[in-house]
Amino acid sequence: MTDITSNTPQTRKHGTRAEFRVYFAIIFAAALPFALIAWITHPLHRKGEPNKGPLARAWSQARTVTPMIFSA
Repeated sequence: MTDITSNTPQTRKHGTRAEFRVYFAIIFAAALPFALIAWITHPLHRKGEPNKGPLARAWSQARTVTPMIFSA
């Protein structure tokens, strides 16, 4: 009987921490102008959600998008 648990293939590491930080910084910088516009126009639309600041909004977008790039 074959033991399939021994010598299992190692998963390849997808990118390094430095590469992740570079992509995060680029996405954060790209999201910042749009977050600023959304923050300024928020009182005009009066949405029910609380208005996050532009930095928090851009940070959230970068935290969402960057892992999607590395999981692909």
